[in-house]
Amino acid sequence: QVQLVESGGGLVQAGGSLRLSCDASRSMLSINTMGWYRQAPGKGREFVADFSSGGQTNYEDSVKGRFTISRDNAKNTVYLQMGTLKPEDTAVYYCNAVVLLWDGTKRNYWGQGTQVTVSS
Repeated sequence: QVQLVESGGGLVQAGGSLRLSCDASRSMLSINTMGWYRQAPGKGREFVADFSSGGQTNYEDSVKGRFTISRDNAKNTVYLQMGTLKPEDTAVYYCNAVVLLWDGTKRNYWGQGTQVTVSS
């Protein structure tokens, strides 16, 4: 089991910045992948950024160069630094963790989400 708690969302003007945090209830060294997804009103949940199992970072094209994912293993926390925010970044942002089970299957865990609203 992994509990994920996001924080750091809020209202910001276009061009501004926010940093999201995701606190995991267990060591991230035991988690295969950790990252962020978002869901805008009326749309499906989409990938934003993550750390893959090899430790490399991956980003959705529209956030490359503006968002940075980072981690603090000692705190079991993943961050998403968001800069040059645009109104189209408005969404509920969800933290995601993928755990590889002993039988080779994967289990997804999600946080409760944090709202990010970018005003124009």
